[in-house]
Amino acid sequence: MRRTRAERPLRPRVAIAALLASAAFMALPSTVLAHNRHHKGGGHHHGGNVAGVTSTPIGSVGGKSVDLYTLTNGRGLTAKVMTYGATITQLDVPDRRGRVQNVTLGFPTLADYVANTTASSGTTYFGATIGRYANRIGGAQFTLDGVTYHLPANNGPNTLHGGPGGFHTKVWDATPVSTPHGPGVKMTLVSPNGDQGFPGTLTVSVTFTATRDNALRMDYSATTDAPTVLNLTNHAYFNLRGEGTGSIYDELLKIDASHYTPVDANLIPTGEIAPVAGTPLDFTHFTPIGARIRQGFPQLVIAHGYDHNFVLDRSGSGLSEAAVAVDPTTGRVLRVLTTEPGIQFYSGNFLDGSLVGTSGTTYRQGDGFTLETQHYPDSPNKPNFPSTVLRPGQTFSSTTEYQFGTIHGRHHGRLAHGKRH
Repeated sequence: MRRTRAERPLRPRVAIAALLASAAFMALPSTVLAHNRHHKGGGHHHGGNVAGVTSTPIGSVGGKSVDLYTLTNGRGLTAKVMTYGATITQLDVPDRRGRVQNVTLGFPTLADYVANTTASSGTTYFGATIGRYANRIGGAQFTLDGVTYHLPANNGPNTLHGGPGGFHTKVWDATPVSTPHGPGVKMTLVSPNGDQGFPGTLTVSVTFTATRDNALRMDYSATTDAPTVLNLTNHAYFNLRGEGTGSIYDELLKIDASHYTPVDANLIPTGEIAPVAGTPLDFTHFTPIGARIRQGFPQLVIAHGYDHNFVLDRSGSGLSEAAVAVDPTTGRVLRVLTTEPGIQFYSGNFLDGSLVGTSGTTYRQGDGFTLETQHYPDSPNKPNFPSTVLRPGQTFSSTTEYQFGTIHGRHHGRLAHGKRH
């Protein structure tokens, strides 16, 4: 089947080339792609240049074993995903010189993740799959088909990311799979009727794939036995210079959105869809994340930085580019593709130095950013927003890709990319 333009490997000829004159983009190194069988019992290492899936038991939560899956695409990208919270714990990608580093924030042990996700003072959701409802539901309630459902409030008066016992706290079942895009792992969860106050028994899956196009792909699917609302995302924090290396304020960001949804003092959308033009939320052209973050613009003051839903400029229902981030120091590029109508850009405003990350360094404000693909926050209470209602007989389906590459700023000439398969 012929790929759409958005599904092809990174070719930022116009936007990035215009930003970095005479720079050259290169996809991650191309090597022989060979699939390996998953070895039950885990822990086997196949090397960074061979595609495959391995697993290792790392402990248990609530009496259920937790496994860590390592996905390798054979072209330089390695992703680690654990069954607790269906959480991305590590993403290893090379820089322009081929030096591989982890570019996502996290914790060194399972116990650290459990402590963070169950903390009464809140959680950072590092790398977790978020549900039933990503982002906020105002007033911790919504009405569906004339029935009002009350949810636990875990963010002031609101419900955030599905509630305190959301999907990020569950141990998912997992099965290694071979997909048309590369080796992967399918994680599944059954959320019973009334879970965190939401109606309907929900059966949900997310398949993580290390693709041949140097992306970590996430394919979400869900069905329900009663009308409900649903909004799924992943909450990975990125630092393209490398996890634990400090601020992301010098990294460049472009978001394919000419509008956003302004929020009130509780970070709930007002219902307005406002233009970004003339505001510090205008990322329609590459801009350093920190260039305007300290301006006194009311929306930045409310959120302590960026924590806003952007209304993507998209047409059709297929994968489309949502955002591109570039680290000028390492040359790493992250391109986010999605089928979703919105994306939440969060600039790590509440990282306060109290958490010790994967590499043993503390995380402070602005040490990572998220690009959470989604439907809009509080959509169940905003009839003018795209609907998040899921009914029996329907299947929720959504796809997001984190696609990686590099810009070779020291090279003249045409943009290059890895071999396509």
